[in-house]
Amino acid sequence: MLLGPIQTSAILDQTLSLVRSLQYFVLSVFIYSPNVCAVQKLIGTNRKYFTNCKQWYQRKICGKSTVISYECCPGYEKVPGEKGCPAALPLSNIYETLGLVGSSTTQLYSDRSNLRPEIEAPGSFTIFAPSNLAWASLPAETLDSLVSNVNIELLNALRYHMVNRRVLTDDLKHGTSLPSMYQNLSLQIHHYPNGIVTVNCARLLKADHQATNGVVHLIDKVIATTTNNIQQIVEIEESLETLRAAVAASGLNNLLESNGQFTLLAPTNEAFEKIPQETLNRILGDPEALRDLLNHHILKSAMCAEAIIAGLAMETLEGTTLEVGCSGEELTLNGRPIIANKDVVATNGVVHFVNELLIPDAAKTLFELGQESEVTTSIDLFRQAGLSSHLTGNERLTLLAPVNTAFKDGIPRVDNNMKNLLRDHIVKDQLSSKYLYHGQKLETLGGKELRVFVYRNTLCIENSCIAAHDKRGRFGTLFIMEKMLTPPMGTVMDMLKADNRFSTLVAAIQSAGLTETLNRPGTFTVFAPTNEAFRAMPRGELNKLMGNAKELSSVLKYHITDEILVSGAVGALVRMKSMQGDKLEVSTKKDVIQINKEPVAESDIMATNGVIYAVNSVLQPQASRPQERGDEPADPALEIFKQASALSKVNKNLACPWFSRLLAKMKGNPGTI
Repeated sequence: MLLGPIQTSAILDQTLSLVRSLQYFVLSVFIYSPNVCAVQKLIGTNRKYFTNCKQWYQRKICGKSTVISYECCPGYEKVPGEKGCPAALPLSNIYETLGLVGSSTTQLYSDRSNLRPEIEAPGSFTIFAPSNLAWASLPAETLDSLVSNVNIELLNALRYHMVNRRVLTDDLKHGTSLPSMYQNLSLQIHHYPNGIVTVNCARLLKADHQATNGVVHLIDKVIATTTNNIQQIVEIEESLETLRAAVAASGLNNLLESNGQFTLLAPTNEAFEKIPQETLNRILGDPEALRDLLNHHILKSAMCAEAIIAGLAMETLEGTTLEVGCSGEELTLNGRPIIANKDVVATNGVVHFVNELLIPDAAKTLFELGQESEVTTSIDLFRQAGLSSHLTGNERLTLLAPVNTAFKDGIPRVDNNMKNLLRDHIVKDQLSSKYLYHGQKLETLGGKELRVFVYRNTLCIENSCIAAHDKRGRFGTLFIMEKMLTPPMGTVMDMLKADNRFSTLVAAIQSAGLTETLNRPGTFTVFAPTNEAFRAMPRGELNKLMGNAKELSSVLKYHITDEILVSGAVGALVRMKSMQGDKLEVSTKKDVIQINKEPVAESDIMATNGVIYAVNSVLQPQASRPQERGDEPADPALEIFKQASALSKVNKNLACPWFSRLLAKMKGNPGTI
């Protein structure tokens, strides 16, 4: 019988539920059993990770699926019929323990190199033992050079994996080093927050296997001696010739040879060659930009590739962050697999070779910042207007660039008016939005003054609000704006007079004696009724309004507030006090601004002393609106009792004689109880 899609889906859901139940059952049985250790296994491979439990729930390592399994902790074994791993294994010496933990190749080479007598004898040692797979993965020429000279090369290599005392994982502290038993050369230890421990960037696979004369840690690779600091690695690598010259020019060589724990993402010669020559010459010729570029390639802590099992934001010396992650076997930077060679261990950190140059915003021009952002249409308009030199030069400027979606209705033609307007989108200073304040004036290349408006959740410059975080370049800062700015051209009164839609309103303002008010400096928001709004009023009501200067003044003042509110700052609801005294409610519905639930015809007509909204209705103050019971003011207490009475009809348990008598008394004598 064939199953339909709904039946198939139901069966799959039931199966998944059963699997989860079994997982929880297994977890409950094992996690509370003695001497059981959890391990995260990569599906389809033999790779295991002893990460902390925070990593388990992701069920991923470098994007690959994992399962959680449970094994006996080192030194213990199962007993039939008993929970967990209750039986302790008898301790053997280090040589014998190597064979028990999956490092029989290390055991074999210890025998050949005459290390065996030392690790069988009494003492206290730690050995970081490469797994059998680690030895098999060595390049043939490297392995040949070791086994061809077992008494020197192989013995020295093995002794470099040893420490002359017992060291457990709790003692392996992040960023520390241990003296090896080969010429006291250091072993670099890193213990990461995700639970992974590395020695010279080799990951501990099985840790803390106790022996009678020490402890064995199984690791995933054969480690090589480390004697060079990061600067010395840069100096001897042929593929880092351009980087070597850049480091010398920037004076960062002292940092790269100092004590510390850094990660250098070293751009190869190929990485530099991918950059346009003009851009590269500009950066190399600018000491500050060059230093920012190189610091952007240096992480503040040593990060081995084996410790990265998911995306991780790492801080650079330049102060920015890079997303260091992995995809399968590849290490990634900002999601791109650009690391060509990883885990070159130094005495003061680790080096990863990268085949792309990571140019930080701090080393870019305004033009470069714009080309990499969602403002490419604006950048092209600035270019057409002949303003490219300001975007590529060394002037301290801030570019107010509208986002591409601002031009969804069409791209404007670049005529003289547009050129002048675009000049007013360039501010004569390199700003940071977090330091702007309400009422601040910004001077543009066009000679205009733009005002800053700071609201609870929005920061706006004139009628346009900032839509994304700043991008601060070498000399200029990019502000990504929600739309084109319209700098003010006159006072509120000037703007109303210049627009034929408001001729009736202008006459009313003059009759009410408010002309001087709307001409003086201020921060007004005016909800301006159009001629259409006045025509929509009943003729008698309009004549009465226009013939009563006091009432006209009150109605007009109800359309004016003494604080500026641009449309980009309107959230679900903003309440503003009018000059008349009553509150106005400004809201948005389906991206349309509304005033007292009436849609606005046009928003953000900017004036030097405020902002104007065109509305197609005359707003009525609360006192002028018809009351629910004729001209009788509503009594709050009576209204409450009315609501309670209505509720009592629904729920009879609320009805009672004293309540009915009280309600009747209230109706007969409002305001008394």
